[in-house]
Order: sequence, then C-alpha cells, then structure tokens
Amino acid sequence: MQSRCLAAAAVAAVLAVSLAIGTSAKSVRPAAAPTAAEARAFIARAEADLARQGEYEAHVAWVQNTYIMDDTNWLTARANAEGTDMTVRYAKEAARFDHVQVDPVTRRKLYLLTHQLVLPASSRPGASQELADIRARLTADYSTAKFEYKGKTLTLDDLEDILRTSRDPNETKTLWEGWRTVSSPQMVKDYQRLVVLANEGSRELGFADTGALWRSGYDMPADDFAKKTDAVWHQVEPLYNKLHCYVRAKLSEKYGPAVQPATGPIRADLLGNMWAQEWGNIYDIVAPTGGPGLGYDLTKQLVDHGYDAMKIVHTADNWYQSIGLPPEPPTFWTRSMFTRPRDRDVVCHASAWDVDGKNDLRVKACFTVTADDFYTAHHELGHNMYQRAYQNQPYLFRDGANDGFHEAIGDFAGLNALTPDYLKQLGLIDTVPPAEADIPYLLRMALDKVAFLPFGLLVDKWRWGVFSGKITPEHYNDAWWDLVKEYQGLTPPGPRPANAFDPGAKFHVANNTPYMRYFLAAIYEFQFYRAACRQAGWKGPLNRCSIYNNKTVGAKFQEMLRLGQSKPWPEALATFTGEHDIDATAITDYFAPLSGWLDKQNQGRVCTRS
Repeated sequence: MQSRCLAAAAVAAVLAVSLAIGTSAKSVRPAAAPTAAEARAFIARAEADLARQGEYEAHVAWVQNTYIMDDTNWLTARANAEGTDMTVRYAKEAARFDHVQVDPVTRRKLYLLTHQLVLPASSRPGASQELADIRARLTADYSTAKFEYKGKTLTLDDLEDILRTSRDPNETKTLWEGWRTVSSPQMVKDYQRLVVLANEGSRELGFADTGALWRSGYDMPADDFAKKTDAVWHQVEPLYNKLHCYVRAKLSEKYGPAVQPATGPIRADLLGNMWAQEWGNIYDIVAPTGGPGLGYDLTKQLVDHGYDAMKIVHTADNWYQSIGLPPEPPTFWTRSMFTRPRDRDVVCHASAWDVDGKNDLRVKACFTVTADDFYTAHHELGHNMYQRAYQNQPYLFRDGANDGFHEAIGDFAGLNALTPDYLKQLGLIDTVPPAEADIPYLLRMALDKVAFLPFGLLVDKWRWGVFSGKITPEHYNDAWWDLVKEYQGLTPPGPRPANAFDPGAKFHVANNTPYMRYFLAAIYEFQFYRAACRQAGWKGPLNRCSIYNNKTVGAKFQEMLRLGQSKPWPEALATFTGEHDIDATAITDYFAPLSGWLDKQNQGRVCTRS
C-alpha cells in the first residue's frame, strides 16, 4: 500500500509541474505500447545483469557453504538480498510485455524470468535483506547443529553413521529425537516470518502465494501440476503399499510387537535413515531367506578395494566419460570439497555447483566410503554434466528442462552405477550374481527408490499448505505428521514435544529448496533408464541393463542435456525417450518381478498403512 501511495504522489507532482509551465492536461499523451524490439532489448539487459549477479552470488555462497561463520553468513545474506531485488525487479518489468507479440524464444525467456525466484521478496524497503538474513540463519542453524551422546559431540554425519547400523530401538529413538531437538525448534519464528515475506513477494508477482509460484514453473497451470503429481503417485502407490506391508512385518519379527506392531504405521526411527526417506540401510533385517542373496556388500567391497572419497569421485567421472561426455575440468579437482574439514563448520549436504556458467564446475560434499556415497558421487556429477552441456545456451536457458530433470540426470547415472555388470567391470565384484539374485537386488533397490516416493511428495505438500495458510503455525508439526502418516504410513517413536518443528530437521526445508523436484526425478530416472536400455537393444530384465561404455546412447542423452531449459520439458523428455509425459510405468516395469514376489510374501497380512 505504501508504494502505491508514493507512486500516486509522484504522478501528482509531475502533473503539477506540467500545469505550472502551461501544458494542458489534455495534451499529455499516453505512453506508447511496448514493442517486440523493446522486449528483446529488455531480455538482453536482464540476462547480462543476472549472469553477473549470479556468478557473484555463487562465489559468495561457496565460501559460506565451506566456511560457516558470522562474516560469511553476513556476506551471503547481503548478496542474496541484492540478487533477490534484481530478479524481482526484472520479473515485474517482464509483465509489461505480457500482451506483446514476440518471437517464441523471447516469449519463453519472459516466462522463465517470472519463475526465477524460489523465495521472492516484496518491493517494500528492507524486505529483501530481512528475507536473506532469515535464510542465512536457517541454513546455519541446521548445518552447525550438534548432539551430545555418550560423552561425544556428534554432527549429523555421525548420527547418521550410527543410525545406519544400530539395531537397538532405544538408541535409534534417542538419536532420532536428539537430532530434532538440536536442529530445528529454534527455527519456528524465523520460518513463520519467512513465509509472510515470501508470500508478499509472490503476490506482487501475481501469484496467490509462494506455493502457487512453485507449482507454476512446470509449463502448465499450477493446479494442473498438483493434479499431475497426484496422478503419478497413484500409479506407484500399490507397489509402495506392498513394500510397506512386507517391511513392517519383518520389523515386527525383529523387534517384537511392543516395539513395532504388525499392523498400522511403521516406527520412523527403525528404518535406518534420519528421515525414513530411504530404507536400504535395514536390508539385513528384511532380506529374503533361503536364497542366494545379493552376493556382495558394496560398502565392504569399496573398503576392501582401497576406495577413498577421491577414488569414488574419479570413478563417477569415468562413468560419464565412458558414454562420451567430457571429463570434469582440472579446476574441479582443486576447488571442490570432497570430505568434511575438521577445523570448521561446513554445509555437508552434497551439492553440485556451476560457479561461472562456463567451466568452473565443483562438488561440495562430505563423502565417506559407503555404497550410499558411491551412488551420490555419480548423482552429483550428473548435475555438472548437465550444467556444462547447456553452457552455450543464453543465460535464461541455462537450467534443467524443469528442476526434476536436473535431479534425474544424476539419479539415472546412479541407477546404472549400482548394476552388478558395472561393478564387475570396475573389479569391485568378481562375478555377476545369478538370476536368482534378482529379487534380493530389486528389494534392496526398492528400499531406497520406492520407499522414497511418498516422502518426495509430502515435503512440498506440507509447504504448499503452509504458504497457502491452510496449515497455520500452531499446527506446523501436527500437519507434518498427518502427511507422513497418510503418505508414508510412519509414526514418530514417541510423542512429539510442544516446541517441535520436525519439518525443519530436513535440510531442504531449512534451506528452502523446493522438494517436488526429487519426486519428479525419481520417476524420470526410470523413464530415462528404460529408454536408454531400449536404445541399447537390451532384451533382458531391466535391472540387469547397463549402458557403461555405450557412446551411442550417450550421444542421444547429450541431445537432451544441451537443450537446457530452452524447450518445455515434454519436448526435452521426448528428445531422449520419445515420450511426452511423465509416466511411472517405467518404475512398475523395473520392479515387476519384485511386485509379484511381494504379493506372495504378504499373503494373509493386513496391508493397510494406517
């Protein structure tokens, strides 16, 4: 309202001066309608300014992520505020050209310009800086949290290491609750304020709220996108139900019905992951009996073969080279962070960076020698390969076809990286397990891939509700657990305290990274994988297909990567897969043998999640 009043005052002043010098009000001509040439000039100016600002912010953010302290937090907040102001200004100015006839490239750039921001600030003086300060505090709160346990000060990495292998339900409960005690309750007031500020900015851009802004960035109306994600979930929900039923029964056998009842939700801390988003760490509890098993333990094989963090990353880089993509540049190896430094706080959550839009590619991670991080290394380098593939596109097209694509590229590589044929070619295993090992392999894969799907969906469903006001601050935590129970069929190990803010115990909430991209990626990766195997002429079970060393498939893959965001995502998808819509049947195809096996295992059981 204040800005409107100031604008009105300015107009009044201009009219007063005009009348004073004898100009009739009737002679003042309305501003000429903007032209296509002006739209192109505007886009050129915006791209140049945003590219310079983006490179500056990337350098500042890198320092803050790898050296968390008050000064770097201040610098990051300052840079983010400047970038937010610039992007909001250009996004609003783009609206001038909504009804101008322009060429398709300019029109797409105008569309993308209005969807650049995740958390837009309003034009109110000080709003951008306040929002940036809050974002920096939330990330720092999460990344510096530590928990005292048995006389030791434990980071999140340490807690996850214990939770991964502990089979003591009292210990898992203590660690699970401990992380949520130290990481997130202090975030609540900041998070409430962040929601208010971001919604102010989103409404100035013409969106109902920030959730609507997020949903509108997928080349379709926001409501249609929400319906699309629900439809895809329903394609895979029956498979998830079967897995949930089987795992719950095995946990009940392991711990007894007093710890894990044979019906109802699963206790979240028993699943080997701090957020129960992936369950592969409890494979030893749920593994099929009486068969050949997997035949190997990938973590043990990595350790036994002398792998360290650097060797894992080099192996991932070599996978991409094997299908014809160029290697990481020399600076990647000198500027990246591969392990946790012991002398300072850092953001350990793995991420891939394109600092200058050219060749300054980096990875920031705290890799350890585990099967999980072997997968993660292949995943993160996938971002780098995508970033370099579209580097010759104009600035506004230098991104994934949608954010789910960016995550799916690395997941597609990670899926290939876990195939036994690939592991044998690396010398990590001596023989490829026989066909009888497919069920154990698929089960181990489903514990991560299928188990993740409802979590990938619910994180942003919670935030959409928060941004829209349907979930109010006093119900933040209860609403979170309502969604966890509805979609995942999980429950906390005990009552949650009144001050709990369990959503904030997940990095992507604290860091304000939209999460639906990971749900989409979990679908796309199997579409990419199925398409790649078809192109390779593979005729056997999908889980045994590997495209390692297949440069023909790699060349087709590169075609899609080079497009960046220059085309709507259905066109990019069709470039590689021949399919124009997201489709979860690739998942059901991949896991078809396991689905039938789970049916047999679950006979006689009550398989509802609630």
